[in-house]
Amino acid sequence: MYTDQTLEPAIRVQGIKKSFRDLQVLRGVDFDVTAGSIFALLGSNGAGKTTLVRILSTLLKADDGTAAVDGFDVAARPGDVRRSISLTGQFAAIDEVLTGRENLVLIAKLRHRKDPGSVADDMLARFALTDAGNRKAGAYSGGMRRRLDIAMSLVGNPKIIFLDEPTAGLDPQARNEVWKTIRELADGGTTVLLTTQYLDEAEQLADRIGILHRGVIIQNGTLVELQQLLPPAKAEYVTKQPSLEDVFLALTGDTGEDTAPREGLPPAQQKEGNR
Repeated sequence: MYTDQTLEPAIRVQGIKKSFRDLQVLRGVDFDVTAGSIFALLGSNGAGKTTLVRILSTLLKADDGTAAVDGFDVAARPGDVRRSISLTGQFAAIDEVLTGRENLVLIAKLRHRKDPGSVADDMLARFALTDAGNRKAGAYSGGMRRRLDIAMSLVGNPKIIFLDEPTAGLDPQARNEVWKTIRELADGGTTVLLTTQYLDEAEQLADRIGILHRGVIIQNGTLVELQQLLPPAKAEYVTKQPSLEDVFLALTGDTGEDTAPREGLPPAQQKEGNR
C-alpha cells in the first residue's frame, strides 16, 4: 500500500452536503484518501455512507461542497471521473444465467477491450475463479459471487474502486475471501474506498478510518490514532487497548438500535435495506 503523504489525494472531499426534502443526510463532509490506500467509511445504517459514494461516483449531485476523484471535479468533469473509477454496490451485479467467464467477457466487450476472452481469463486467474469459470454464476457461493462482481468492476484497470458494504450478508468464510481480495487490490496500487457498518472489517482492512455520524465525519485517523482517543482499559495483570468498537460507540453514543431514517427514502420505504 502506498503511504507517501506528499502524493495528491486520490479522493478529496470538502464540505459536501446533501438533503432529501426536509431530511439533511450529509451536513458538511471532509476527508482525503491517499492513492493506493484503503479508506473505510464507518457508520450505522442511515448515516449517509451510500449517499456519499453515489456523489463521488457521479450518480448523485451534492447540494453544496466540492469533491475531486483522481484529480477531476465530480460535478464539472463526471466523464473523466467515471473513466477512473469502478463501483461495486451492496448486491452483486452479475448475470446468474451466464457463466463466470461469460459475465467477464460481456463486461470486457462493453468496455471495448481488445481480446475480451483473454481479459476474462486473466481476471478469473487473478481472483482464483479459473476452475469455476465455466459454471453458471447462479451456482456460485456468496464469496465467489462477490469476487466475480469485483473482478467485473476491475475490467479496464480503474485507479479507484468504491465498495459499498462489500461483505453485507456474507458468511465469515466468504467475508475472509473478500477481505483478501481487497488487500490485494490495495497492494497492487488500487485506491479503495469502502463503506461498512462492521467495526471488525474497518479494523482489519483500513489504512485510515472515517467515522460518519449524523452527516459529518466526527473522527478520521488510523486505527492506532482512534484507539488513543480513549484511555486503555486496565486490569490487574494486563493492559488492553480500546477496540475500534469502543471508540465508535464512545464517539457516536450509538446503542445499536437503528432509529435513523434511511437515506433519501420516503417513510413507506425506510424499512427497506440501505441501498
